[in-house]
Amino acid sequence: MKEYKEIQVALLGLGTVGLGVYKVLQMQKEEMQHKIGTEIKIKKILVRNLEKAAGKIEDASVLTNNWQEIVNDDKIQIVIEVMGGMEPARTYIMEAMQAGKQVVTANKDLIAADGKELMDQAKKSGCDLLFEAAVAGAIPIIRPLKQCLAGNHLSEIMGIVNGTTNFILTKMAQDGMEFEEALALATELGYAEADPTADIEGLDAGRKVAIMASIAFNSRVTFDDVYTEGITKITASDIRYAKEIGSVIKLLGVARNTPEGIEVRVHPMLIPERHPLASVNDSFNAVFVHGDAVDDAMFYGRGAGELPTASAVVGDIFDIARNLQYECCGRISCTCYKQLPIKAMDDICSKYFLRMLVENEPGVLAAVTAVFGDRKVSIEQIIQKKKIGELAEIVVITEKVKERHVKDSLKAFEEMTAVKKVSSVIRVYGE
Repeated sequence: MKEYKEIQVALLGLGTVGLGVYKVLQMQKEEMQHKIGTEIKIKKILVRNLEKAAGKIEDASVLTNNWQEIVNDDKIQIVIEVMGGMEPARTYIMEAMQAGKQVVTANKDLIAADGKELMDQAKKSGCDLLFEAAVAGAIPIIRPLKQCLAGNHLSEIMGIVNGTTNFILTKMAQDGMEFEEALALATELGYAEADPTADIEGLDAGRKVAIMASIAFNSRVTFDDVYTEGITKITASDIRYAKEIGSVIKLLGVARNTPEGIEVRVHPMLIPERHPLASVNDSFNAVFVHGDAVDDAMFYGRGAGELPTASAVVGDIFDIARNLQYECCGRISCTCYKQLPIKAMDDICSKYFLRMLVENEPGVLAAVTAVFGDRKVSIEQIIQKKKIGELAEIVVITEKVKERHVKDSLKAFEEMTAVKKVSSVIRVYGE
């Protein structure tokens, strides 16, 4: 065992997460020796604007805008990337590992797209590349999937992995808000970015699902493999109908390992009120895992924010600090040793909730059900409760059917004069 009085690190970025990491390391200063047998010292912080960053921390002498001062410093052993984005973050991480430095990152965009190349370099360099904070903020999920649950064949991961959309849907359900009103509140409270596209269109969750699926099923899944659909079309009416049938609507990331291939998708879904994920509200996240030995397990907590995300980053830093002292860095490398196919979205089976406006005349319901029947879509339930002007609003809930057959039905409805509008199409959770 090597004994270190201190381990020197460099922090790339001093935004929300970077400042959180700085604060948590300060908060842990007195206990580091007891927890990891050494002290973590921030030697350099890479920023774009030195003057702006100087007002955020106690000792501005650690600030630099020159990457070479970090990568060429042999005393810096760990590089912590919390800049975000693809470049220059990707170049910095690759160059850090090529220089023999260990790396911690919170960069889901990068891991979801280029995880294989990064992990290959980590293995080649004998380095740790840890990214617990890339998926669900403070919630430990990467390490459990790679280590604690390694004795399982995992078949399903399903979760709420975006706090912004969960906050919006919670406000719509609890306060009767429409989507735009709830989004405005989320922006005002700081849950949503000025440009919320990545959150509300499901892109952020899609990247996280790609990462979790790769690890859980030991086969490479990239963001491009993930079907993504956001919550912008969800209305207060959909929320009310869901409640009437004992369900709630959540934006879920779903990954399943099936005999036909891996299903990876993000979309709104009706789930029963009794399901554990149904009670996960506001900006909280939760990940539900099923394995052959563990059966069901759920991980719950804060999915984003300055200190929750920093908690995961610092956990990785501490892990690497222990590895450095026992000279065992790089012991857990890429776990994607399989090459499983990705299942086409058209072949995935789900139940569906469809809300439609139709002419309020005899025979229309029979015509609608005939369209479904001709296209192999079985109906579980039809609800007709109200009129909108001269039109009737109906809700159809199907049995479990293939996506392609629902699409075929929707095309047929476009040509029917009696069907004026298909207002909503939302998948329904089913075993």
